Amino acid sequence: MLFRSKAPLRIGLAGGGTDVSPYSDEFGGIILNVTLSLYAHTTIEFIDEPKIIIESIDKKETQSFELTTTLPIDGTLDLVKGVYNRIQKDYPFTVSGFKISTKVDAPAGSGLGTSSTLVVSILGAFKEMLKFKLNEYEVAHYAYEIERTDLALAGGKQDQYAATFGGFNFMEFSANDKVIVNPLRIRQDYINELENNLVLYFTSSTRESATIIKEQQKNVLEKNVKSIEAMHHLKDQAKRMKEALLMGQIDTIGEILDYGFQQKKDMASNISNDAIEKIYHAVKKAGATGGKISGAGGGGFMIFYCPKNTKHKVIETLETLGGTIKQYSFTKHGLTTWTISN
Repeated sequence: MLFRSKAPLRIGLAGGGTDVSPYSDEFGGIILNVTLSLYAHTTIEFIDEPKIIIESIDKKETQSFELTTTLPIDGTLDLVKGVYNRIQKDYPFTVSGFKISTKVDAPAGSGLGTSSTLVVSILGAFKEMLKFKLNEYEVAHYAYEIERTDLALAGGKQDQYAATFGGFNFMEFSANDKVIVNPLRIRQDYINELENNLVLYFTSSTRESATIIKEQQKNVLEKNVKSIEAMHHLKDQAKRMKEALLMGQIDTIGEILDYGFQQKKDMASNISNDAIEKIYHAVKKAGATGGKISGAGGGGFMIFYCPKNTKHKVIETLETLGGTIKQYSFTKHGLTTWTISN
């Protein structure tokens, strides 16, 4: 039997960073994001050997272990091992041997929520195999606990919920890990126009998001007024983005993105850099009205809003800057799992 899952990656359109504790615990956070036709994939299959084999197809890494209920967390393929260890603790199971394979459609550290989405996908494959019952909120929170508590990886809360729910969502975060996901009912022609005008660009660099996030957390703990005020403004940006999408004010989205990008740079150092600023100024000169760095910042993917027919000139400009245009479409569905006989 093959137990498969896929969970979509996401782009944050507004409010980025306000889902990170302690800011979200003290002030409440708001994020507006949307999932893409880029996925984290997982397959679990039974094998004849009494072993546990873990394979990352995109990273070209493989590890093999004797049957055990606890795999070593040693810096290699830890997301898979963290999920397995937690499930063995909460839902103990015995098999003669199995292989778990993963693949992500974007590089780690590229700002599309790859790590958290992969955790959701791995969790989904085990959920499919073991048939345990968790709803969307429970899957997302379980994935968050594994990544943030069990594996002690710094980050926010939005990615696990985006990957699990899918679609356009306006998310609210508050103390005690409370999250409310509000799916947005946006007219299809508004979605089509946004999809047509939004360019997704990989800068060909990745970064360690934890460093930026830890500085952001430190700034909140130390009551850094500039950083906290920036996060307040990003919450306002999320409300403006929601209104623009629901009311069809699509050509204001570039300005809303630009406003958020300027605010985000005040949250922590290294969110932007000379290379990112060069790209940003070049695309605005080519006709984009705004954009942002995806995820924590520092590198990875950027998005740009290009009204009318300006995206063609923007794409021509981007192609001279050393990165890659990534084709995508928006998706309506989150985590999907299924079983097939092999």
